[in-house]
Amino acid sequence: MRTFTKNSALLLMTLPGLLLLIAFHYLPIGGILIAFKNFRYSGGSFFTNFQNSPWVGFKNFEFFLKAPDAFLITRNTVVYNLIFIALGSLIALFLAIALNEIRNRRLAKVYQTTILLPYFLSWIAVSYLFYGFLSVDKGIINQLILQPLGIDAVQWYSDTKYWPYILVFTNIWKYAGYNCIVYLASITGIAHEYYEAAALDGASKWQQIRHITIPSISTVITLLVLLGIGRMFFADFGLFYQVPMNSGALFDVTNVIDTYVFRALMNSGDIGMSSAASTFQAFVGFIFVLLSNYVVRKIDKDKAIF
Repeated sequence: MRTFTKNSALLLMTLPGLLLLIAFHYLPIGGILIAFKNFRYSGGSFFTNFQNSPWVGFKNFEFFLKAPDAFLITRNTVVYNLIFIALGSLIALFLAIALNEIRNRRLAKVYQTTILLPYFLSWIAVSYLFYGFLSVDKGIINQLILQPLGIDAVQWYSDTKYWPYILVFTNIWKYAGYNCIVYLASITGIAHEYYEAAALDGASKWQQIRHITIPSISTVITLLVLLGIGRMFFADFGLFYQVPMNSGALFDVTNVIDTYVFRALMNSGDIGMSSAASTFQAFVGFIFVLLSNYVVRKIDKDKAIF
């Protein structure tokens, strides 16, 4: 009780975040039960429909696991997320180190705000921004660059070979600024005495980054990578649905688990199947976190989450 009274202000500050965590992360866990029900609307409240719907075991999971495109959408989801985690982490770390090395604080704030700005744009705004560049008949790339050079216009929204690169670029462009803030906050917490001592010993800037900066924030890097691995079976719906403009010709490289479930739900209206797919994603992500945390713990237990 004494501890609660002493830290009452800090505990009060955590209350909004705690309520959001309970509302959006713990209460929806009850929805997992829908995955095992043949949910049918028969009038009345949601709980009445839930109670009247029969249990069907794992039948809803067959919708996803036995789908003809199950391998394709699973491959797309996992491979894209692996690239996002690896390349996104490296670029965010590079940006954080570069921003930290800028001695003009006002200029650093300008750069930081500029690279953070895409994070606040909605995916719909981003999709039409890219459409302005990639449109076949009115796009900047075709009309102002390729055609003046005598090169035929590219059918961006019907040719799959460009989209793996476009999607990776778009994801990094949107999230690199946001992710680098975490690294930048960790870097600014490193004591300057370490860098001063290294400089006196003749260490170059690269040697200071390699032997002081990166080892000092390695725990944060590991934590963010583990969190990314936990969501490896979840895809960014806006990125894969809005940016390609839901073009059917691009499904081979843009269809992921979330877009597949959304399209199936729009056609069938069966929320039991969508709940089963979401439960499958969460379960596999949980297994991945356990395995990756086990590997990290074997290498260095101080960097493991638990």
